[in-house]
Amino acid sequence: MDDLGSLRERLAEISDLGRAAGVLGWEQRVSMPPLGTPSRADSLATLGRIIHDRFTDPEIGRLLDRLAPLEESLPYDSEDASLIRITRRDWDKARRVPTELRVEMTRAAASGHHAWVEARKNDDFDSFLPYLRANVELKRRYIECFEPADEPYTALLDDYEPGMTTTEVRDVFAVLRPVLTDLVRNASEVDASFLHGDFDPDVQRRFAERVVATLGFEEGAWRLDPTAHPFCTSFSNRDVRLTTRYRPDDLESVWSTLHEAGHGLYAHGIADSLMRTPLGGAPSLAINESQSRTWENLVGRCRPFWMYWYEPLQEMFPTQLGSVDLDTFVRAINRAEPGLIRVDADETTYSLHIILRFELEQELIAGTVTLEDLPEIWNARMKEFLGVDVPSNTDGVLQDVHWSGGGIGYFPTYALGNVISLQIWSKVREALPDLDNQMTAGELLPLSDWLRDNLYAWGGKLTPKETLARLTGSDAIDPQPYLAYLGDKMAALSA
Repeated sequence: MDDLGSLRERLAEISDLGRAAGVLGWEQRVSMPPLGTPSRADSLATLGRIIHDRFTDPEIGRLLDRLAPLEESLPYDSEDASLIRITRRDWDKARRVPTELRVEMTRAAASGHHAWVEARKNDDFDSFLPYLRANVELKRRYIECFEPADEPYTALLDDYEPGMTTTEVRDVFAVLRPVLTDLVRNASEVDASFLHGDFDPDVQRRFAERVVATLGFEEGAWRLDPTAHPFCTSFSNRDVRLTTRYRPDDLESVWSTLHEAGHGLYAHGIADSLMRTPLGGAPSLAINESQSRTWENLVGRCRPFWMYWYEPLQEMFPTQLGSVDLDTFVRAINRAEPGLIRVDADETTYSLHIILRFELEQELIAGTVTLEDLPEIWNARMKEFLGVDVPSNTDGVLQDVHWSGGGIGYFPTYALGNVISLQIWSKVREALPDLDNQMTAGELLPLSDWLRDNLYAWGGKLTPKETLARLTGSDAIDPQPYLAYLGDKMAALSA
């Protein structure tokens, strides 16, 4: 077997082990009984050790060295050249992390999840505090494995957004925050009382499954399950696991399901030839998140989409929505209204939730925030950023799952994804001039197919900036299209 074949064989085995760990992680969050947590943490830690050791094996480095001439002889964006280049980047980073630290991080992430579920359910931050402290300390040790970048936090950000610095994120957010704050402050009040009431979760589930089936998934390649915190994972492009959260007193599951379906469509659209390699995913979470926000908001809150889907929703909830006309419904789902919960936030307030978390995470890593004081600080920031009072830790510092698994550095990608979604959407509009009519007719496949062919199928062959440049002509994350879109939306609601 030649060197490229040997590299592919090793990477395929590592990918298979990662998928096995992924199945265990998905099942833990969806259906595992709570008392299984210690055993599951051990299993995931063992798999994490094996994966880390096999990927950081010096033989992979030697194979990459011998393949350097081949890489140079191939087109930059060819599959083989991309495989060698991206594997080298990932290998260089992974080998800096001691195996025992990686194992500790994996075990802590698995243990912290159940602790968070119980703490959130019981509004008990103190019970979660030891797990949070362990994750923060592990992340500080992890940062020490790398040479200083612009700031220590960049080492964590790079796990989710390769090549981006903390300074770059801060610059984008410095543009977003004042404009979003003004938009929220001046937003018109819109009646949305009818979106709260008695909404049977079983009926919500049927509606969600009906919509998802039209988005472009191949039948038999996906499933949708309930969970405490919505997420999407995939074990191949033909095994996509969507989750959502159905609450009996509102309809937020509609948009959380579309959000996770956007992630799922990305995974589903990656080319078969990239499976079982480091290229078999999105180039970054912000690029991936741009698609979940596209399907949740640019599609799921637009009038053409609901010109087709509102009548079926009314038929499922005739008492709640039968007397509410389409225009009233569309205004309500596009309003700007500060609230407590990030995943329920409207488009205009959402990124303010993220900027708050971005600032807090940097302080957690720097040690300028005492963990015991975190709930109080969280509540004060929510008042400052969004003008809301936090009634409980369940609705405050405990609302998100990320810190339970050590996912520090993840949050900024959500707001970056919002921005990128509008940069890509302008290209979608150019390519599909009849898109509104297609959505009005319930035809979502032209949109799904275009995104698959022009973005999803490329997987992780290019860096995030290269991917953005290929689609839009510029590698810069530009907040202005996003802010203009929100400004136009708020102006229309005020008219």
